[in-house]
Amino acid sequence: MKDWITPAEAELRPPSDVMRLSRLGAMFPTRLSFLRTLMRRLDREGATLNRPVWQMNAEGHGHAVYTIRLGGHDYALVAVSNELDPSQRTDRVIATAWDAAFVLYDGVPDEAEVARIRREAPKQEAGRFGPRDLVLSRANKSVRLFTHVAEALRAGRQPDEDPIREIGYLMRTTAVYGNGKFGIADRTRIAARPGLDGPFMAEMLTVWMIRNFTHDLVSHVGGAPLEPRLRRHLGIGNATGLGMAPFLVTHPVLLNNWMLARETALARVRAVEVLTEDQKTCLRNLADTRVPRHLAEWQVPDPAHQARIEALAKDFAAFRTRHLTDAALARSNPIDRALRAAAEVGQDLEELVVALVLEPFPDLVDGLEECMADPLGYVGPGLHRTGALRDAIEDRFGWALKTDYQAPDACRRFWYVSAEKLEPRLGDRHAEPGAERESPLDVARRVRALYEALPDEDTCLTTFLATAPEHMMAVERVEIALSHPYSEIRDNLIAETCLPIDMLRAKLSLFGATRFDPKSDLWTRITLCQGAPLPEEMGTGTADDWWLPALAP
Repeated sequence: MKDWITPAEAELRPPSDVMRLSRLGAMFPTRLSFLRTLMRRLDREGATLNRPVWQMNAEGHGHAVYTIRLGGHDYALVAVSNELDPSQRTDRVIATAWDAAFVLYDGVPDEAEVARIRREAPKQEAGRFGPRDLVLSRANKSVRLFTHVAEALRAGRQPDEDPIREIGYLMRTTAVYGNGKFGIADRTRIAARPGLDGPFMAEMLTVWMIRNFTHDLVSHVGGAPLEPRLRRHLGIGNATGLGMAPFLVTHPVLLNNWMLARETALARVRAVEVLTEDQKTCLRNLADTRVPRHLAEWQVPDPAHQARIEALAKDFAAFRTRHLTDAALARSNPIDRALRAAAEVGQDLEELVVALVLEPFPDLVDGLEECMADPLGYVGPGLHRTGALRDAIEDRFGWALKTDYQAPDACRRFWYVSAEKLEPRLGDRHAEPGAERESPLDVARRVRALYEALPDEDTCLTTFLATAPEHMMAVERVEIALSHPYSEIRDNLIAETCLPIDMLRAKLSLFGATRFDPKSDLWTRITLCQGAPLPEEMGTGTADDWWLPALAP
């Protein structure tokens, strides 16, 4: 048996630097992103995507069933395509109708189950679902691109590449629900299954299968197949709003595990003293071709964000000519040198380089994906004395003690859940009603309130909490932070300056999203699975080379 050798590691970047909103809002997908993990698993297993049912009319309305075997279990995507009045097509959560609706099913559904899903899936939140329904989703067409591709295929030619580069998807999902929402199966049903045991694997499998449905649908409507190179570049779009942001706050152990795995991967790579020729070639190819093309294709309507992308492209071009040349990569500790140089320029460039330098090192990085789940929740020793709690707050939450939370701008926002849609919202405490129903995302304020309430003398913590139970949550967060250093976003999440879009980008990058297209500080469009392998490529060992995809001219 081969002895296990622990890889060398450089020093981890401190949570005080990593866990700031501005840096989270600069993250890029990496080898550890959930979609990359899933694609590697499907490739290793040689998974086959089948389509036993395809009942669509000439306009592409009807239903289809796709099946796949993963980790020894069968799963099916039931897709229902509807005729939708253009006036009803919206990405907003208030929508009640969509171009298509989907259910990821546990097993292979019989005709009765398919009929049930066909009936209920288009209702989404209003539908009735059961324990074999694992994921619920819906999507709207990118009408301009879908129409262009279908018309080109009907005319006997492949579509123009420019709109494919510009848009990048035929449909975009407006929700991908899992984990028991609206009556579907709880995650505990699948949490231990090989292939779905990692974070959000069922949702990522659903997205990849939906993406392949969109390819089949446009080819069906167009009457001819879309060539593989263009299919591979067509991902699945997504419109994501505030509903995703609170997850990072309410799952501190999971957040820690995600970020710690990422930072550990980076530390391992920074410790590499000498690069192999293959590693140098990989870095140069990505830096010289893939990254510049991707940044050039990443065009968004928002002027401020477009300017940010263009500044990043300029910074990366200058960085590449100095720190990713043959000579630079031949020096000792070239990755560490490059990252130190990138950090001097700014967070956008640094986070892009962080993601880039992980690519040539699957042997150092990929195994860390097994550390990113949270099967048990927080389990560990608690604090017993108020003196120890005070010390812990000063050590792990010193940043939270520096803010005056009574100042109007420091407490302007309050998070709450919409009664109508059961979705998170953000209110103005000084101008809107409802603050009395505030969701407890104000961790920093609560920890400071706990700190100020602690008695001067050291006493039993249980006795203190018996008289002040309102501080129980804050105590728990401090205890978690002692053993999970990346568990807290180190910013005031109720401040006027809080930008939820930064939280969205962090989580979406961990999913594997690219081409962030912010529509405000509260919601964004992104692309998933762009460049991801096609079903027929599984089992070929080529399923992992699609970081920051670009459509070559």
